[in-house]
Amino acid sequence: MGPLFGLSIRQLAGRWRLLVVLVLAALPVAIAVTMTRVGENNPRALGDMLDGMVVAAILPIVTMAMATAAFGNELDDRTLAYLVLKPLPRWRIVLPKLLAVVVLTAPLLVASGVLTALLGPGGRAHGAMAVGFALFAGVIAYGAVFTWLGLVTSRGLGIALIYVFLWEGLISTFLPGVRYLSVRGYTLALIHGIDDGVLGTRGLTVIEFPAAIGGAAAVTLAFAWLAVRRLRRMDVP
Repeated sequence: MGPLFGLSIRQLAGRWRLLVVLVLAALPVAIAVTMTRVGENNPRALGDMLDGMVVAAILPIVTMAMATAAFGNELDDRTLAYLVLKPLPRWRIVLPKLLAVVVLTAPLLVASGVLTALLGPGGRAHGAMAVGFALFAGVIAYGAVFTWLGLVTSRGLGIALIYVFLWEGLISTFLPGVRYLSVRGYTLALIHGIDDGVLGTRGLTVIEFPAAIGGAAAVTLAFAWLAVRRLRRMDVP
């Protein structure tokens, strides 16, 4: 799996892709520092930014940009056949791809969330730790979902955008029950479960902590299995 992991890292670590990821990851940190410097002391401000910007937008957008491209080069260049013709279990092809997505994405997003929670209004070390852990779990869950989606369709990025803004954003906001089937809902519940003060009043609407742990684990395992199953059954040109 080592050579395939290294190849996946090189494929995903394109200059422009990493530059966009860095800019997006730095944005909430810059806003948090600015809010603190201008004397913003609204206890809801940090929670609103963590939910509305970091968890609802930057986390899924950055992860989808990496994960939907995990098999993109092989599908575009029609070289996936060289991988699947090797006598390897399919999970040993999917796992390095998913690990590459996590390795490239998680450190930047976790650092962004931790610094935002630490430097923003009312920031605390324990709250920053909660945000970092939750974002790491969110990257893994989203990574599994979008890696599978990239195998299912060549329009994975567009479909992922629709899913994030429609299901994770709009529908889950107005239909509370959807949060039990939402990676955003799991991420927010993990933050609140570890530190119940960092999200402010937004923490009152999150799902239960055990449900978030179980949901995040179930989504990750289910979509990783679906990606393996897709790779076994798809017609590779």
